[in-house]
Amino acid sequence: MIQIWLVELLKGTGRLFLNPVLYYLVFLAGIIGVMRVKRERKNFHIRAHDAYFELRQLFPQGLLIGLILSIIVVAAGITVPFAVILLIAGFTLLWSLTTNIRLMSPAYTVGAAFFTIILIAENNWSIPLFSEAFNSISDKVYPSIVVVLGLLLIAEGILILKNGSKGTSPKITKSKRGQSVGAHEVKRFWMVPLFLLVPGDVLQSTFDWWPVFHLGAKEYSLILVPFAIGFHQRIKGMLPVEAIKLHGRRVIVLGAFITLISVAGYWYPLTSIVVAALAIIGRELLALLANLKDDSLPPYFSKKNQGVMIIGIIPDSPSSKMGLQVGEIISKANGVLVRDENTFYEALQKNRAHCKLEVLDTKGEIRFVQRALYEGDHHELGILFVQDERKYDEKIG
Repeated sequence: MIQIWLVELLKGTGRLFLNPVLYYLVFLAGIIGVMRVKRERKNFHIRAHDAYFELRQLFPQGLLIGLILSIIVVAAGITVPFAVILLIAGFTLLWSLTTNIRLMSPAYTVGAAFFTIILIAENNWSIPLFSEAFNSISDKVYPSIVVVLGLLLIAEGILILKNGSKGTSPKITKSKRGQSVGAHEVKRFWMVPLFLLVPGDVLQSTFDWWPVFHLGAKEYSLILVPFAIGFHQRIKGMLPVEAIKLHGRRVIVLGAFITLISVAGYWYPLTSIVVAALAIIGRELLALLANLKDDSLPPYFSKKNQGVMIIGIIPDSPSSKMGLQVGEIISKANGVLVRDENTFYEALQKNRAHCKLEVLDTKGEIRFVQRALYEGDHHELGILFVQDERKYDEKIG
């Protein structure tokens, strides 16, 4: 039995590399990184992170979360038809064509697959190329799909909470009054590989308690499916870390709620339809709530009388090593009052070997930071400020 499981695990893992979603996500992450760098160079004449930053975020945390969810799914015997896996991949590719990354949330990809499978079963539609997979559909409603949807929503919330605020991209935008203000934007893809039990092949239900939630089949196979999770949020009224973590916690709560009530679908199948609809509506309402709250707040990254506000920190630059943070205000540099970016850099020139800054942190408290400057250090300390976009266009023009 152990040998059969090991073989199935290897075969299931190998099937991961046959799924086009895996390669498509790598491609999209690369494209997003390149577009971000181009925009940052336009706004600030320098990029904050390199073009491979989004690509590096694609796998690490998603792999761990996928492993934990796989154990839960397999241990509970939650099975899904192979046709559903095909539909999820199809909707992942389809929603990406809208260029709205947020639509690649599991709420929209898995939710769309759930309702599509009902339509196909209800109307006995024949799907070209995959007729065998879709002809094997026996039921019209599959509660297991909604359970997986709930679990993936929890995964999405955890990824937003833990990874979404890392490397947010600063940008210059216009306020309602037409003034140049700063904002932060995050466009991120994560891949969560999840082992799913699919009816058929060689894994037999050896124990009475496994699988608990099944499709009536006696044999199963394992497939490692790469689920895409897309996230997009723009913040201009709050610190990006606070706004994104708040959004992540809300998504976790939604996912936990959907997962708990989705189990009722095994006894009352029509409940699954309601729960799937609630998942889609709930995810859309959370995005709308975040946007409405942000729009109601005054711009956080705007010009200040106390000094110059930091909108971005370049990694591994002197400012990063000094512990400067996004949202802090530099009021003095080398003892000179700072009114704008020009006076800041003029003050730095007074002592090219050492830099001492007076900083107002995000709580309004004053602190002092200093550091020796060395040859080869970034001449602007690696700080991005809120300034007119036109100014940066002129610098690179």
